Amino acid sequence: MERIKVLIAGSGPAGYTAAIYAARANLSPVIYSGMELGGQLTTTTLVENFPGFPEGIDGPALVENMRLQAIKVGADVRIGTITSCDLSARPFKLTIDNKTTVEADSLIIATGASAKYLGIEGEQEFRGSGVSACATCDGFFYRNQDVAVIGGGDTACEEAVYLSGMCRKVYMIIRRDQMRASKAMQDKVAARENIEILWNSLPKQVVGDSSGVNGIKIEDKLSGESKIVDVTGVFLAVGHHPNSEVFAPWIKTDKEGYILTQPDSPKTNIEGVFAAGDVMDVRYKQAITAAASGCRAAIEADRFLQSL
Repeated sequence: MERIKVLIAGSGPAGYTAAIYAARANLSPVIYSGMELGGQLTTTTLVENFPGFPEGIDGPALVENMRLQAIKVGADVRIGTITSCDLSARPFKLTIDNKTTVEADSLIIATGASAKYLGIEGEQEFRGSGVSACATCDGFFYRNQDVAVIGGGDTACEEAVYLSGMCRKVYMIIRRDQMRASKAMQDKVAARENIEILWNSLPKQVVGDSSGVNGIKIEDKLSGESKIVDVTGVFLAVGHHPNSEVFAPWIKTDKEGYILTQPDSPKTNIEGVFAAGDVMDVRYKQAITAAASGCRAAIEADRFLQSL
């Protein structure tokens, strides 16, 4: 059975950065890419907030550069998904694609979190060309335009307030007659004159053409009437789903499934297992913070292995 010093699960900014640092520490890291090769960056168009690219860079190109850099310094990048594992003792045992089992002296979980989608018509068709799950990532492209935010929690309010600083009009589409958000966040929304709340509204269809999104069809829950709200961007703020299920029997998570780590550390409840990126980040969910946490995880893995 193959034995690996540092096994990294996930191929987004956290996983690739961890691989770069681990490879430079001569730890011969192996990455298994997971189901979404490259992570959420592969669904993003122009990235303008990652340092080092003054003209911006396409998300897929950025993550491909990370992959090539990891390979160049000695990481072994493999296509495959961890489908089961036994973390009860070291070396850890992990099964890839339900058929191949490997052993690992340390494990870095960087499997990310997937944005929740509504499943409405047009949502996937216009993903990346008008439909986004990250206002901080993509809001800049909608300056002085009208956009919609779907959701009524704290995240939706944060997205709406952020977008209101650059967009002409922000519609908040809320299914109920009240928000789930905290009073403080509701007050922030109320203080922005260019945010309009559409209560009791059900999103039914993202409308657009070859140039991208130009509206969203909503249905009034009370009257049953439908209308199209003219917007060029639709931001989903209905939460993320951390990809931690396969590790959950062994690794402590919060109620949403985000991996819990020790304060100011990538260490989990199991010695030798570390978490990085969106699978443990409930707050920021940015490529740069994911990359930074991957660096931390690799450094801690190196220190752990040296202590054995």
